[in-house]
Amino acid sequence: MPYIPLTDAEKADMLSCIGVQNMPELWRQILGPEPVPSLTGLPNGRSEFEVSRYLSDLAAMNATDLVCFVGSGFYDHLIPAAVDDVTGRTEFYTAYTPYQPEASQGTLQAIYEYQSAICRLTGMEVANASLYDGGTALFEAVMMAVRMTRRRRAVLLGSVSPIHREMLRCYCTNLDVDLVVTPAETVFSAPDLCACLSPDTACVIAQYPNVFGVVEDYRQVIEMAKEAGAVSICSAYPIALALLKPPGELGFDIATGEGQSLGIPLSFGGPYLGYMATWLKNVRKMPGRICGRTVDREGRDGYVLTLQTREQHIRRERATSNICTNQGLCALRAMAYLTFVGRQGLVDVARLSAAKAVYARQQLLQIPGIEADEKPFFNEFVLRLPVDAAEVVGRMIERGFAAGFPMGRYFPERRNELLVAVTEKRTREEVRGLAVALEAVLAECH
Repeated sequence: MPYIPLTDAEKADMLSCIGVQNMPELWRQILGPEPVPSLTGLPNGRSEFEVSRYLSDLAAMNATDLVCFVGSGFYDHLIPAAVDDVTGRTEFYTAYTPYQPEASQGTLQAIYEYQSAICRLTGMEVANASLYDGGTALFEAVMMAVRMTRRRRAVLLGSVSPIHREMLRCYCTNLDVDLVVTPAETVFSAPDLCACLSPDTACVIAQYPNVFGVVEDYRQVIEMAKEAGAVSICSAYPIALALLKPPGELGFDIATGEGQSLGIPLSFGGPYLGYMATWLKNVRKMPGRICGRTVDREGRDGYVLTLQTREQHIRRERATSNICTNQGLCALRAMAYLTFVGRQGLVDVARLSAAKAVYARQQLLQIPGIEADEKPFFNEFVLRLPVDAAEVVGRMIERGFAAGFPMGRYFPERRNELLVAVTEKRTREEVRGLAVALEAVLAECH
């Protein structure tokens, strides 16, 4: 965006128009008896070239050339080049997502196709036009459950992502919602869950696969939630759903998840994409926008926003959310990715990721001192190291590898555990290189 500076004369004219002589006088009128803030610590202005070079130097300090084995909700998948070509078109690439049906049929059709793809992926009947990211989608699902049940207690399995748990705590801080977390076990415990359920439980939340990479059978969780009169919510990794039984078939009431793996690059935390799907009977309690297909007077297909129960559109007390965007460009990327990869292509991506993860686990378990539990997993798994995993990760970066996610960051009792993720993008040579480097680092640590 262009930078338009003001001259001293222009500043004087503006101050004169509002009846003050200078900036200190303006501050005094604004702040009253409060002290005027000092701006003397700010650095002097720089030229455009100097600022550009400074920012480029900062960016160059980031390690962008590492071989990535980090997962925990965000994954380094291949993205077809055509995704960038489609989403870079000027009709789509805008700071605002237009919804006026008379002018925005392309955008509305893309949203409709995205919703349809999410429904097929999750095995559910209706999806909204997307949300900010996986964590906020999970929060919106909790509030949807609160509206559906008129209860205020949300029970999370301890195997739900700590990142998402922290986001839920942040969003619920000033709300009358009680968050309860079961003990963090690699496989859910029915007695632990039963102890957390109460007559005021609005929902039970599970992650699929869970934060430890384990694929669990959640049918008992769903049944326990149903017996308690609570809503069952599944936060699912979308690529895994190409192989695993989808949340809808398992019996979940609401499915959410982080859509970054659907054609959105890893970008230091965003922008990403949250998806949400549910059954048609719940649609009136669903947040955000929903795009529908209709016909005009001449019988031609047309696309419109069927529901948009935001506080900007209806009475605040009846609004389902105050969410202000649906991350339209990211949803478009997801739709383009799923279109170009195709149904069988998505299955192939999932199978390759799973097979390469099995190969990587076999290679890494050959290193003396490394152990792992025998649990079913999709494309990421936990290794127990003989030393602190965070120290190992730091040393592996020096060797060109982002070796995984140190679980001790969120689970203090798991300081020696490393979560390793493998996608279809990783080669056998990179996996073997990881194993060689990791063995050398462990030898150094001893």
